[in-house]
Amino acid sequence: QMFRIKIPYGRLTAEQLVRIADVSEKYATGNLHITTRQDIQLHYVKLGDSPKVWTELAEKKVTAREACGNTVRNITGSAKAGIDPNELFDISPYVHATYEYFLRNPICQAMGRKIKIAFSSSDVDSAYTYFHDFGFIPRLNEKGERGCKVVIGGGLGAVGAVAQTAYEFLHEDQIIPFMEAGIRVFDRYGEREKRMKARMKFLVKALGFEGFMDLVHEEWTALKNKTF
Repeated sequence: QMFRIKIPYGRLTAEQLVRIADVSEKYATGNLHITTRQDIQLHYVKLGDSPKVWTELAEKKVTAREACGNTVRNITGSAKAGIDPNELFDISPYVHATYEYFLRNPICQAMGRKIKIAFSSSDVDSAYTYFHDFGFIPRLNEKGERGCKVVIGGGLGAVGAVAQTAYEFLHEDQIIPFMEAGIRVFDRYGEREKRMKARMKFLVKALGFEGFMDLVHEEWTALKNKTF
């Protein structure tokens, strides 16, 4: 089996990385495959050994939960976040909060297809927000308050789509509620039979950008956490 480890914004402690390496030597090939979205994959893991892999990684607060499947995948971020000379502020805490909020969240456990989210540290957009379902780039408003430019509905694949701008500035406490409302719309109206058409970019195209955003704002009123 292939075992994909979920590593939000690609950040690991030395202790965690050593544990992943040890697990690979014990239960896989001894190699670590680094993915394009900041995960690490172990290959040729025996199914019977997978509980041991889960347990030994969890001891160091490392998980593979929802690194695959029809849910919110790994949350990626700019590799230089926190030390980027062009950043307005460090996006790392926002990425980690998003990761923790949606991990095992009931709203995204059985969707028609996956959701991919990225946070870039600056307008250079080194996390490639423009081909993600949700993308965020730091902004400060005229009061100096933190927020993000928000783009939605991007994607690669055979039918590519460049993400469209949903907000030039969305206050920091609205970022997670906006995503939750958007995911609920995707879960309710997204394609569930034709796998190749089951990404958010196709739903945005089918509903129209304004139609999709209208549904998001309607859904927002039903959220338990209207700010976060």
